Amino acid sequence: MIRYLTAGESHGEALIGIVEGVPAGVPLTAADIDEHLARRWLGFGRGGRARFEHDHVHIYSGVRFSKTMGSPIALRIDNAAYHRDRSGWPEVMAVEGTGEGVEPVTLPRPGHADLVGVQKYGFTDIRPVIERSSARETAMRVACCSVARQFLKHLGIEVGSHVVRIGEVGYERPEDWRERVETLLAGGAEALYRAADASEVRMLDPDLSARCIEHIRATKKAGDALGGIYEVVVTGVPPGLGSYVQWDRRLDGQLAQAILSIQAQKAVEVGDGVAAAYRPGSRVHDPIVLENGRLTRRSNHAGGVEGGVSNGMPVIVRGYMKPIPTLIKPLDTVDIATGTAQPTRYERSDVTSVPAASTVAEATVALVIANAVLEKYGGDSLEEIRARMA
Repeated sequence: MIRYLTAGESHGEALIGIVEGVPAGVPLTAADIDEHLARRWLGFGRGGRARFEHDHVHIYSGVRFSKTMGSPIALRIDNAAYHRDRSGWPEVMAVEGTGEGVEPVTLPRPGHADLVGVQKYGFTDIRPVIERSSARETAMRVACCSVARQFLKHLGIEVGSHVVRIGEVGYERPEDWRERVETLLAGGAEALYRAADASEVRMLDPDLSARCIEHIRATKKAGDALGGIYEVVVTGVPPGLGSYVQWDRRLDGQLAQAILSIQAQKAVEVGDGVAAAYRPGSRVHDPIVLENGRLTRRSNHAGGVEGGVSNGMPVIVRGYMKPIPTLIKPLDTVDIATGTAQPTRYERSDVTSVPAASTVAEATVALVIANAVLEKYGGDSLEEIRARMA
C-alpha cells in the first residue's frame, strides 16, 4: 500500500514529504509533479501569495533514471515566502532560539483551527496552529499523491476535475453538466481537467465562468469570501476495487475521507448522492445491460461505486468547500491573552480557493484509487501489476 507523510509549516523553510509503497518501474520526474503543483495555483480570486510562490519539487530518493525503485521517495518544496529578503519569516519561524522579540498572534479567527489548536496543544501564541493547519500543506500533499497518480496513469486510469459552483453561481443539478462532462470523458479524465484548466475558475461553461468572476469581484469588494462545489472523475477504473465485507474497506467511504481530509472541505457525495435523496429509486438506480459481451450500466447515478465496490463506470465524487475563514471584513473574536472582545485581524488570503481545492481533491482521490488497485491486484513492479490486470 502507498502511504505518505508531510511535514513543514506555511512559512517555514520548506515542506517535506515521504512516499512509501510505490511499485518499482513507474516513470516519474520532477516535471510530472510540478505540472500539478502549478495547477494548484489556478483560479481567479487567489491571494497575494499566488503572485510569487512558484512551487518546484526536489526528488531526493526513491527514483533512478526517471523510474521509481520501490524504495521510499523523499520530496522537498521550498517556501518562497520564507526565502524572500524582506519577509521576516526566518525570524518568526526560527527552529532555534527563544522567540524573544517575535510578536505573538492572540486573535483566533472564527472558522479556522486557531482556537481549537490553542485549546488542544496549550499554546499562548496561535502562530504554530496557523502555520501547520494552513492549506499550504496541500502543496506537499499534491506532490506526494501525484506520485500515485503517475502510477495510475501508466495503468490507463486517469483523474480529472471541474468546478460546479462558486458561491451563488453554478449548475443546479448533475444533469445540467453531465452531457458536457461525458463528452470530454470519452478522451479520458485528463481531457476533463485540461478543459477545466482553460477557465479562470475551472468551470466548463464560459457564461458561468464570466458570472463567477464578477461574483468573486463583488465579494472581494464586500470584504467577504466564497465556498463552492467541485467534481472529481476517475476513468479507466476496473470493477472490483474496494469491498462490502468490512466498513473500512468500502471504496466510497475511503473517497469521502480523502475529500474531507482537505482543509475547509465540509461535505462530500459520491455520484448523485445529494440529489438521490430527493428522487424515487426509478430515477436513481442504474439499469444493468449487456454490451459487447460485458455487463455494464446504462447510466451512472451511482458514481461508479455500488455496495462499496467499483462497478467499472467512471468514479465520480464531489466535494463541498466552505468559504475561507480569513476575511478582509473582520468578524468578532476574543483576545486569548487579555480576554477582551475584538475584531479579527486580517492575514493575507484568497477570496475563494474552490478551483485550487478541486486540483488537491484530484490528488487525494488518486491515492485512494491507487491503493485500491494495489489491494486487489498486488505486485511489486508496474509490469507485474499490469500483467495481473490484463
